[in-house]
Amino acid sequence: MNRAFNRKKDKSWMHTPEALAKHFIAYNTKFLGNTEVDQPKGTEVVRDAVRKLKFQRHIKKSEGQKIPKVELQISIYGVKILDPKSKEVQYNCQLHRISFCADDKTDKRIFTFICKDSESNKHLCYVFDSDKCAEEITLTIGQAFDLAYKKFLESGGKDVETRKQIAGLQKRIQDLEVENSELKKQLHVLEEQMMIAQVPPGDSMSSKTPTDIFDMVPFSPMTPLIPLPASNGSAPPPPVRPTEMRKDLFGAEPFDPFTCGAADFPPDIQSKLDEMQEGFKMGLTVEGAVFSLDPLDGRC
Repeated sequence: MNRAFNRKKDKSWMHTPEALAKHFIAYNTKFLGNTEVDQPKGTEVVRDAVRKLKFQRHIKKSEGQKIPKVELQISIYGVKILDPKSKEVQYNCQLHRISFCADDKTDKRIFTFICKDSESNKHLCYVFDSDKCAEEITLTIGQAFDLAYKKFLESGGKDVETRKQIAGLQKRIQDLEVENSELKKQLHVLEEQMMIAQVPPGDSMSSKTPTDIFDMVPFSPMTPLIPLPASNGSAPPPPVRPTEMRKDLFGAEPFDPFTCGAADFPPDIQSKLDEMQEGFKMGLTVEGAVFSLDPLDGRC
């Protein structure tokens, strides 16, 4: 790692080695953004990047956008940039990919570092704004480099390869989590579409035959008679009772006084009818007066 400013060699580090080797040091800062640079190091390179990002941030600020706040987690494995509330990792800059780190001497709130992107292999300059901790954050990153280099010498270079494999697996896990989230969204949309497709429209519900409480169609012994209009415009003929419906529900033939003859009446009803006909022929007596239906009879 290269730093923009010389430090005293006997200057002690700010944190214990265990804090950076086994855990991490966290700082809350404002993130101005990152931009691509041509060189992996250099004071002028980061100054141009700072000027560019400050100008872009000034335009966004005039539009009402605020500078986002982030949390930095610094360890011997790298620098993570997280959302301070959700703790979601936005960027994971591995330490062996960071080539330059510096704090701005003209503006003590600004500090930067250059990291090579693992996918595009481009060098990106990350710029941060911290009111009081810019120099301290730069020194903490320097201490992490120092501890990582000592561990590299002790392990003979095997530790670096292990960290690379771990970093690759972590990146793969993050990609799978994003893919899993997208698949869950698509599954939710498909479930909603299936539920909508299963609901019958209102018109089809009204056209269904009504059923009873046992979901059965009610029994009707007679077929409804619907008169059909005549082709010549005259009144439709009276409905004709179907010949096949000659018995009722209990197996007996239905009684119809308009269609049956004299012999079709039961004996008791037939005798009553005969008596009524004889009474009409002989005349009717009402309150002592005799009326005759015979025109030749002079009684009135």
